[in-house]
Parts: sequence; C-alpha cells; structure tokens
Amino acid sequence: MSQIRVDHLTFYYQGSPQNIFDDVSFQIDTNWRLGFIGRNGKGKTTFLKLLKAGSNGEGGLKNENFAYGGNITCPEKVDYFPFFVECPERNTIDIVEEMYPDYEFWKLCRELSLLQMDADILYRPFCTLSGGEQTKVMLAVLFSMEENFLLIDEPTNHLDKEARESVREYLKGKKGFILVSHDRDFLDQCVDHILVINRTNIEVYQGNFSTWWEQKKKQDAFELSENKRLKREIERLGAAAREAGERADKVEAVKIGRVCDKTIASRAYIGEKSRKTQMRRKTLEKRKSREIEEKSKLLKNLEAVEDLKLFPLRHPKERLVELKDVQIFYGEKRLKKVSFSIENGDCVALQGRNGCGKSSIIKAILQKEGTEMKWTGELEKTSGLVISYVPQKSGFLKGNLVSYAENRGLDIPVFLALLRKLDFEREQFEKDMEHYSEGQKKKVLIAASLCEKAHLYIWDEPLNYIDIFSRMQIETLLHTYRPTLLMVEHDRAFVEKICNKKISCE
Repeated sequence: MSQIRVDHLTFYYQGSPQNIFDDVSFQIDTNWRLGFIGRNGKGKTTFLKLLKAGSNGEGGLKNENFAYGGNITCPEKVDYFPFFVECPERNTIDIVEEMYPDYEFWKLCRELSLLQMDADILYRPFCTLSGGEQTKVMLAVLFSMEENFLLIDEPTNHLDKEARESVREYLKGKKGFILVSHDRDFLDQCVDHILVINRTNIEVYQGNFSTWWEQKKKQDAFELSENKRLKREIERLGAAAREAGERADKVEAVKIGRVCDKTIASRAYIGEKSRKTQMRRKTLEKRKSREIEEKSKLLKNLEAVEDLKLFPLRHPKERLVELKDVQIFYGEKRLKKVSFSIENGDCVALQGRNGCGKSSIIKAILQKEGTEMKWTGELEKTSGLVISYVPQKSGFLKGNLVSYAENRGLDIPVFLALLRKLDFEREQFEKDMEHYSEGQKKKVLIAASLCEKAHLYIWDEPLNYIDIFSRMQIETLLHTYRPTLLMVEHDRAFVEKICNKKISCE
C-alpha cells in the first residue's frame, strides 16, 4: 500500500472568473475503492488527467484549456478508463497486444470470466462490440495489469441494468481505484471512501455515498443554523456597540466641558467613565468582527439546489398512447412484441438489455421511422397530442445557447433561468456548446424540454453524465409536477422513486 499526495493544488479553466479550487491538499491510499463525485464541469475528469500525467512522468498536460499549480505525487503506475482505441475496426485482441504488450492472456481471460464474458469476444472487431461489452473488455484489460492504480471515469453511462449489475459486482471484489459515477446505488455498492469536489475545496470521507450524504446533510443543517445564530449575534453586537458609542460621546462631552461640571472629583470620575465606555465599545466591535469572520467561513460548500419548474399540459383524453403487439424489426432481426398504454399522469420506464428495442419503441411513438427500422402491430396516439423529447445523444449540440433556444422556439429567459438552477455559470452562456462537458450538454436538452408545454414527455436516458445534485433536482421536479412521462433510464434509485409503470422489452 502506498499513498497519493496532493499538495497545494490550484486550478482554473481559462476564461473562467474564478478558480475551480484553491490551495487544496489531501492524501489517499492506493488500496482504497474511492468514489469521486462533484458537479458537472467542476474538474473531475481534469483532475484524473492531472493525476495520470503526474504518475506517468508526463510533467503536466499540454494544449489544455486550464492552468494549475501545486504538486501531485503518485508512486503507482496509473491507467485510465476508458482508454482511447485508435483503430476500432481491428480485432480486440490485437488492440490489447499493441496497447498493453506486457499483459498476460490467462489473467485477461480470468477477468473476463468474472465479468460474465467469454474470451471469444477478444477475436471480434472492437467496433462490433456493444457499449456494455466494450466497457467490460476495457475493465478486464486494466484490472489484469494487477500492479496499476485505475482511474475509472463514468463506466455506467449507457450500461443496461444487467450489465450495470455485473460491473457493480465485479468492482465490489476489487480495490485500488478511483471511480467517477453519478449513480448513487452503484457508488453505495462499489466504494469504501468518497472524494468530493465541493464548491471551494476537495474533501475525503470514509464510507460510501449514503454515508457521505448523511454527513453532508448534517453539516449543511448545522452551518445554516449557525449562520442564523451568528447573524442575530452580529446584529445584537452592532446595536450594543452603537449604544456604547452614543454613551461614550455623551460622557466625552461632559469631560471636555461642554456640560458644566467643574469639580476635580467630578472630572476624574467622568474621565474614568469615558475610558471604560470607550473600552466597552472597542470590545463589542472586536467581538462583532470575530463573529463576522466566523460567519464568512460558513455555507461556502452549501449546495443551493433550487426547485425546477415544468409546464405540463393536461389532455382531455385519459389514455394518451396505446401499443398492442408492437414488434420492431431491422431487416430479419425481430424484437419482442410489446403491449402497454400511457395514461394521464403515468411515469413509465422502458426496461431491458441494450439492443432489446427501448429506443426503437420511442422512435415508433415519435414516428421517426428510419429506412432500416420497421414495425408491426397497433400503435395509437390520441389526437392533438403534444410531445417533448429528450434524445439519448447530445453530440449534435453546437453554437450558442440563445441561437439554439430561438431555433427551438423556447422562452429564452426561462430557458437560461433553468440552466442557472442546474448549476450553469453565466459565463457558460457565451461559450460554444460544442465545448460543454457531456453532463452540461445533457442539461441543455433537459432544460429545453422543461421549457416546453406538453401532454407527454419522452426522455431517452436523460441522466447520462448528469451529476448527483441535478438528479435530485429532477426527482423533486417530477414528484412536484407529476407530468406524463415515458423514459428509458438505468439509474435504479431514480426509477424506483419516480415510475409507477415498468415495461420489460425483452
């Protein structure tokens, strides 16, 4: 076991008005299973890149849009997930042999078996593997290099329920990694420590996500209570200091002869009284300054999660959509027949393995039938149905926010206000969306949907890359407004809290 040390680290993104964090120091053990959490765009992936660069003797990162100072000391060799595959058309085994020439085949096969994968998958072109298969192969390769410390960056994105469970069970048996994830249930099962990027610093906690979250709620509640107490005390001390000042002024007026009192004894008494009154005023002012200083230390890391708004429409018909024996097929490939209905106020989750047709069912309802996808069966939508759609992919987002909002017909002030509530800084509004993080792009799509008045909201994997605090905001929103919603989502905790119907597509 060794330790990774971070000393006096400061970094900021170029063009940002403030640092992401200032002068932070901490240390972590390399045998920990460490969960790494924080808001979108706050530097998690950047920190992992810095850690990898420092450990491998690269001496820093070039041509990046950030600057940093301080030291990162990592005695272990570090590997990063997901690693870049330059030629995905090649067989997977050839890619592994080129990138990791020191790997041992039997160890790789052992890791694949633990992930419920057959070694035959290594002899397929990497590009033909599903997203879940690629994730499992990469993890197996990296963990087969037993001496390395792993940086695992959001492995659950696009993983279906079954793949997520197998990866979760796999990581439970491992140690020596940092795991970036926004899935609360996944973190609870996989980690024994939490590394969190707060608004002003980075902290390390022992325990899983739920342990950290309970501690944070208690700390936030204490700081809010202490902030109120100090505010009252500062007001009281201010009033007392002003009163003492007024008394001192009156005594001083007597002392200098503006009030007639000429006896020596009286003058001595007045002088002593003036001195004590002045001392009391100074004491009160010092106490007030100390209380103000203490108050300034509070609430710096409080996550001010504001309530989101939604504008759902109520359709006069109770049943909005009905599918009877709908079967999707691509060429000769036919998927399972599905039957279900969506009523006003329903929150419906489509569930099943990747490739079982969840997104295809959504496309059929949206009537986005492509040249390859066909379907049979009965699909009825009530007349006049207004739908708002959040697609699974966000790579098409480019240009500035205002132009995007105008082209989509959104209320621009409402749209920008929603993004602010989703933790967008105002400076982000001026940037090209192409340079947003994946989580920020997803927030743009969600905020746009929230702006739209609709009878039915259809969201395809809306939480991919979305940070934990924003997930909680969205949960609260859906509980409050109860829109009619059809979605594909693999975050088990989210689905359990929100959905009243679960439809299996396999």
